[in-house]
Amino acid sequence: MKTQYYTATTIDGYIADEHNSLDWLFEVEGGDEHPFGEFFAGVGAFAMGATTYEWVLAHENALAEPEKWLSPYGDTPAWIFTHRELPRIPGANLTFVRGEVAPVHREMVAAAAGKNVWLVGGGELVGSFADAGLLDELILGVAPATLGSGAPLLPRRLTSKRLTLTSVSRLGQFANLTYRVGPPA
Repeated sequence: MKTQYYTATTIDGYIADEHNSLDWLFEVEGGDEHPFGEFFAGVGAFAMGATTYEWVLAHENALAEPEKWLSPYGDTPAWIFTHRELPRIPGANLTFVRGEVAPVHREMVAAAAGKNVWLVGGGELVGSFADAGLLDELILGVAPATLGSGAPLLPRRLTSKRLTLTSVSRLGQFANLTYRVGPPA
């Protein structure tokens, strides 16, 4: 079982633009060739921040069309980290939480029942897991785009002492990089 941050990023290290848009990602030729289904088959629980959840609500119209959430995620439990009230997608297995990541991570690991835990984003949330020594792997699809500003991939300093490159591959225009993440110093 691993806790993984699987995401797409620009060459200059952003996961969303300054308006929290992912339009840049959908412009990349071959961007729909990603192996998400294979990855998600190994996921038993996942977490995301409020901004990511709100993007899904708006972009997928998931409140009116809950199947847009249920189709890819099914009944896999998701934890949404937020400091405000957010609407619940009908039929989705969601838990809204706030506070420290360690106790929530324990709940997620138990719910995952031996499968992996996926940290969807954003970068600040994932950074909190890294700070607590609860991030095992970064799986990055690096897209041929730069944004200049926006939501950073991981707004933390993780030096090469904590990161070990374990896999490199190409999928269309994406460079796929996987790093093992070691514990904090």
